[in-house]
Amino acid sequence: MPTQPTTGPTPGALPAREHLPADAAGRPVLDVVIPVHNEEKDLEPCVRRLHDHLSRTFPYGFRVTVADNASTDRTPAVAAALAAALPEVRSVRLEQKGRGRALRTVWSRSDAPVLAYLDVDLSTDLNALLPLVAPLISGHSDLAIGSRLTRSSRVVRGPKRELVSRAYNLILRGSLAARFSDAQCGFKAIRREVAQRLLPMVEDTGWFFDTEMLVLAERAGLRIHEVPVDWVDDPDSSVHIVRTAADDLKGVWRVGRALATGSLPLDRLARPFGDDPRDRGLAGVPGGLARQLVGFCAVGALSTLFYLALYSAFRLGTGPQVANAAALLVSAVANTAANRRLTFRVRGRGGAVRHQAQGLVVFGIGLALTSGSLAALGAATGDPAHSTELAVLITANLAATVLRFLLFRLWVFPDRRTDPRPHAHPPAHPPVPAPVPAPVPDPLPDAGSTSPTPSDTFARNSR
Repeated sequence: MPTQPTTGPTPGALPAREHLPADAAGRPVLDVVIPVHNEEKDLEPCVRRLHDHLSRTFPYGFRVTVADNASTDRTPAVAAALAAALPEVRSVRLEQKGRGRALRTVWSRSDAPVLAYLDVDLSTDLNALLPLVAPLISGHSDLAIGSRLTRSSRVVRGPKRELVSRAYNLILRGSLAARFSDAQCGFKAIRREVAQRLLPMVEDTGWFFDTEMLVLAERAGLRIHEVPVDWVDDPDSSVHIVRTAADDLKGVWRVGRALATGSLPLDRLARPFGDDPRDRGLAGVPGGLARQLVGFCAVGALSTLFYLALYSAFRLGTGPQVANAAALLVSAVANTAANRRLTFRVRGRGGAVRHQAQGLVVFGIGLALTSGSLAALGAATGDPAHSTELAVLITANLAATVLRFLLFRLWVFPDRRTDPRPHAHPPAHPPVPAPVPAPVPDPLPDAGSTSPTPSDTFARNSR
């Protein structure tokens, strides 16, 4: 059901995406995180190059955050020196390793409306950074990723890494039905309100963090924008390919199992149908009706084929009434489960038994219609042909379809969300809500600081 935009996360759907204003009240629009571990050699040239690029080309305020993952060399000191020398740079120290842990920590506390991250080697050409975040700033997309595997990407790397990368993405497509092309490119961005809902669902704290985030976002129906990138492999990369691949495969199994059991509350990430105010103010149209009709018809077509196959199999050893009842019962259980998950998007096991019981009541209606049709056919012809029986059953099922959909929608799987609007018809000129100040996040400690204050920590956040 359409909802009005809100100023913060709510238990229901995400608010509609909106274009970020050019003046963000003194706070940075973009926060670029660079997770590092023992990168004392590459950190300073990376940060200075990124800072110079953003200063020259990025039209909004920005921040660069160095997230140190338990480094044991001079990386914390280099990060602190950069934060002292460059006003838009800050450093954060974490006492545990893990790229995913670093991104989760910084992104969860950042006040910037667009969050991004880059690998410290800057293998990706920085000219792709503005195209990466532009769809998020404009409100067009929820996440954005750089892709090395599109036709227009230009990539320089060895055959081993090329093979591993393509094999990994093929595994994702085959096992998790992922449609994005490159899960592991260290060049991604996300809108903050999406991160606030999505990050608590992501369990991984290492290299699989990216993949898990993208898979959950895609399954929830969020829009992922892909940017072709120019990418040059870093020969000194410290990534352990075999260990990382093994951890990724474990993550694929874990996420696939969670998606199969419906244990993830992906409905929290739902977006309104459109961002045009007219889409949020449609009067008299039940929410999700078109999508539910398409899903119901698809499930119904498959269920009908399944039912007819079962009837034909049972008919070999029993009479038409017994075969019809058995086939209809089995297909009804499968139909209710499929409509519950796919058409009405009910996740988790809560209420599953009740839904099946209600589905059996709907099954009883279908049984009465089909059994009555068979009885009438038998009384009329005596010994009808099998093809005639199937034709009568198809007609009877079609007659019950409309009633079945209405019972599913209004009784078995009702939409219990309420429309916050007091009237069905929106006013000609809806009032513009007063701006609500964004909440100030908990300050992150600067590296090397023993007792930071909020003013010390965020003094360098704005350009």
